[in-house]
Amino acid sequence: MTALASFTHVARLTHTTTPDTGWLSVWPASTRPAPHDDLTVSGVSLTESADRFGTPLYVLDEAEVRARCRAYRTTFPDADVLYAAKAFLSRAMVRWIAEEGLGLDVCSAGELMLAFSAGFPAERIVLHGNAKTPEDLRTAIRLGVGRIVIDSPAEIARIAAAMGPGERQRVLVRVVPGIAAGAHPKIRTGTEDQKFGLSLADGSARHAIDRILRQPSLELVGLHCHIGSQITSAKPYVATVRRLIGLLARVRDRYGVQLPELDLGGGHAIAYRPGEDSLDITDLAARVRAELTRGCARAGLAVPRLAIEPGRAVAGPAGIAVYRVLAVKRTGERTFVAVDGGMSDNPRPALYGVRYAPRLIGRHSAARPAVVTVVGRHCEAGDVLADSVALPGDVRPGDLLAVPAAGAYHLSMASGYNLVGRPPVIAVRDGVARTLVRRETLDDMGRRDIGL
Repeated sequence: MTALASFTHVARLTHTTTPDTGWLSVWPASTRPAPHDDLTVSGVSLTESADRFGTPLYVLDEAEVRARCRAYRTTFPDADVLYAAKAFLSRAMVRWIAEEGLGLDVCSAGELMLAFSAGFPAERIVLHGNAKTPEDLRTAIRLGVGRIVIDSPAEIARIAAAMGPGERQRVLVRVVPGIAAGAHPKIRTGTEDQKFGLSLADGSARHAIDRILRQPSLELVGLHCHIGSQITSAKPYVATVRRLIGLLARVRDRYGVQLPELDLGGGHAIAYRPGEDSLDITDLAARVRAELTRGCARAGLAVPRLAIEPGRAVAGPAGIAVYRVLAVKRTGERTFVAVDGGMSDNPRPALYGVRYAPRLIGRHSAARPAVVTVVGRHCEAGDVLADSVALPGDVRPGDLLAVPAAGAYHLSMASGYNLVGRPPVIAVRDGVARTLVRRETLDDMGRRDIGL
């Protein structure tokens, strides 16, 4: 199977795009319509899962996660593919990632320790983040992570001071290349006006490189960047490669050092609704490799080993959120459908206006579609899960709504607002469902409050 066929297989396996079934394009490839307008994912009924595990509920298709990992490995055979743990992390996810041959990038001691407790090899882990705590750095050094990404000048001295006699830590420098990419200003990280990285334009990156090369306990092995999220085109990545090759050449010319690694981060877009664009990773791989080869040849550099960090593109399309309708309210010309979850388990719509395509499941309706706003149960007017979406006009309390493309940045960004416990995550595979992360209970939350 070619790389293109492999990824297409993952994204749209058996999904036809007729008017009746085009909506399946944003669901896991194993999704099948079932009697009574139910859906099965990997042979498991969503309505039966809601009855068994309760709602809100997150369903994760293990085979979809694994297939997407394999697609990246096939498409980038000569690169290091690191799963971005911030998208979603659990011990089972760690095991799947490890078994599929990916590395892992983490942003805290918490993510690192969870991965380590699940047996993930520390040397295949990269730690980054714009404000690493002393605990983050100590834990990473103690466990022996493969790379630490330096994001600010202060980290240079902190890492060096934490090293023991004769020890060396491999590091990368996170560079801000001055590239604007991403679907919303809040998720654009390659420009000068945000908190991440060291600027290429003002010389901060070169100054950091100079300081690192003077530290005997630090081994500078390459450059890192992450230009944004939900990027649908290869073009900004190609522009980033061009600028970073220029920096690699300047480092070689000034210090006589040729850095062997280049990490382009992630940010690969997925479709949340039918018809939306996603990033073509086959095109990305071809264009980035071509630019890297041409640019290094012009500069007289050896081609560095490439690394990429997909997170959303691995976990997002594999996940489904299932909610139960609690109330339907008509106010003026608007209809609000309130469900038993909301911004505490998915803050993304409130943060940066993400739009989803929820679907009524478990009950056949012949009613004409009506435009409604699906809202959560929290005490915020901004607690909106899906604005201006079409649902059957007779949607009512007790109905189930399923939301596709819900595997990334939902539970990883969940909160304890209104002390509503976080939902469970179940994995489905070959007709079997099992709990990965149990539901957070009132007792769980009460144990943390120890004061009187």
